[in-house]
Amino acid sequence: MKKKHLALGVGGAIGAVVAWKFLTRAGGVNWDDVADKIHHSEHSKFTEIDGATIHFQEFGMRGNPTLVLVHGYTASTYVWHTTAPVLAENGFHVIAVDLIGFGYSDKPSWFDYKITSQARMISRLMDRLGIGTATIVGSSYGGAVSATLALDYPERVEKLILVDAVCNDEALNHPLLKLAALPVIGELATPFIVDSKAFLKVRMRGTLAPANHHLITKDRIESVLRPLKAADAHYSLLETSRNWDACRIQDDASLINHPTLIIWGENDTVIPIHNGETLYNSIVHSRFVVLKNCGHVPQEEKPEIFAELVTEFCRDKKSRIENESEEILDIK
Repeated sequence: MKKKHLALGVGGAIGAVVAWKFLTRAGGVNWDDVADKIHHSEHSKFTEIDGATIHFQEFGMRGNPTLVLVHGYTASTYVWHTTAPVLAENGFHVIAVDLIGFGYSDKPSWFDYKITSQARMISRLMDRLGIGTATIVGSSYGGAVSATLALDYPERVEKLILVDAVCNDEALNHPLLKLAALPVIGELATPFIVDSKAFLKVRMRGTLAPANHHLITKDRIESVLRPLKAADAHYSLLETSRNWDACRIQDDASLINHPTLIIWGENDTVIPIHNGETLYNSIVHSRFVVLKNCGHVPQEEKPEIFAELVTEFCRDKKSRIENESEEILDIK
């Protein structure tokens, strides 16, 4: 009986904590409440695409060659906060966009959260901004979106840059994404996991190369967490993981005819380097650059060399890379 009462007590306590979490979390993040905390918020703009409000940041002069920067899963425009202004200073018109369901873009329940739908949104955002073609830069999950844009809307892409890009469904083997796939359990667990600073620190230590763990600061943790703490963000994360279908990138990569720069961190444990090799071997007009002491996010871990590589690749008519930085492990 004592064990039964203990189990009932523990179950009741857990139920109370879950109920408290669901009742106290906000429905969404109000931009006016957080704008003063957002990096480069003076560059933030909003527009309507197919009934959803999209947040993006714009740097540089219109009329300059355009770069569209697409972030990864659980991320936002924050991942470009160091490199976007530098690329603008290098003579580019830079658009860093929050995908639907991420950052400070809308997170609607009616959206299907498919990679193909996110690519369509990017194409329509370009229409809205009067951008005919651009170099598309995709990081991680954003690499899958960018590659899909190149496959489905090839006329919109001048050049393609894939940064530690998702190209298949291997990431779904991660224990957390397996948990998210479970009905009910995913809904119950996600708010606790996503809102945990301690868990995020552990995640960051696995995302960044050991040499770059000094980047795990209070500001970085809060900047990543801020748009993820509300109910609508928890929903969009779950739906994105449950509608993840990236194998098409690997299968159809040989159909990408655009000049393509593939950048990878040698220490990436999130999307291992063999994925970069696969993309390089499949995309005919591609260059493959591997960075030393770098993990999953080169634009944050090696911002200076990253900006140099992107600038050199975009400016060269033959899309050559001749950078001899000591931070480069290999160039193909």
